[in-house]
Amino acid sequence: MKPQFPIAVEAVMIDLDGTLLDTIADLAAAANLMLEALGEEALPLDTLRNFVGKGIPRLVERALARDIDGHAAPEAMARALPVFERFYAEVNGRHTTIYPGVREGLEQMRAAGFRLACVTNKAGAFTTPLLERTGLAAYFELTVSGDTLPRKKPDPMQLLYACTQFGIAPQRMLMIGDSGNDALAARAAGCPVFCVPYGYNEGHDVQSLDVDAIVGALTECIPLIKKP
Repeated sequence: MKPQFPIAVEAVMIDLDGTLLDTIADLAAAANLMLEALGEEALPLDTLRNFVGKGIPRLVERALARDIDGHAAPEAMARALPVFERFYAEVNGRHTTIYPGVREGLEQMRAAGFRLACVTNKAGAFTTPLLERTGLAAYFELTVSGDTLPRKKPDPMQLLYACTQFGIAPQRMLMIGDSGNDALAARAAGCPVFCVPYGYNEGHDVQSLDVDAIVGALTECIPLIKKP
C-alpha cells in the first residue's frame, strides 16, 4: 500500500555512490589500474558501472571474474583488493561529480529541520575524504560507512543503527538511495524509502523496486515529506 503524502519523517538517510555523487569514473579507473597491474585486460566503463552496489570487495571480485554474478578465489581476492585500494586512494574524488539538485536538496532538507545521515556501503577510509573533498561532509550529522558495522545494505543493520543514533523510530526515518540494496534495507528496517533513477542499480531498472517514490532529484523530496 502506497503511503499518504507528505510522509511524516524526522530525519533522512541518503546513500552516497549513485545518489549524492557520480563516482563511477574513479571506481572504474581504480578497477582498471588494478586489472592492468595484475596482467588482466581493462573492462569497459559501462560494465564496471553495473558492478557497483555491494561494496568495494564485491566490485573487485566481479572485476576479477569479469561477471556481475562471478566469484574469485580467496587468494586472488587477497592479492587484488589491496591493489585496488591503493589505486582508489589515489584517484578517489578526482573525477567524481555531484549530481544535479543534490546540494540544493540538502540545503532544503536542512532548512526544513530534517536531520541528515549518509549511509553507504563504501568503506570509511574512502567515504570521509570523498565527502570532505566534495564539500558535502558538513551537511551530515552522522555517516555510517560499509565497515562501520558487521553488516551493510541490503541488510538493515546500518539503517537501524542510524535510527538508534538519532533516537528516531524507523518509520520516521526516510532512506533515499539508487538501488535495490537501499530499498531492501529500508523495507527490512521499517523505513520509508525513495529512489533516484540516475544511479547504479547493478543494471536493473529502478521502476521495478519496492519503493514509496521515485524522485528525479533530491529537490523533489521536500514536497513529499513533512515534520511530524
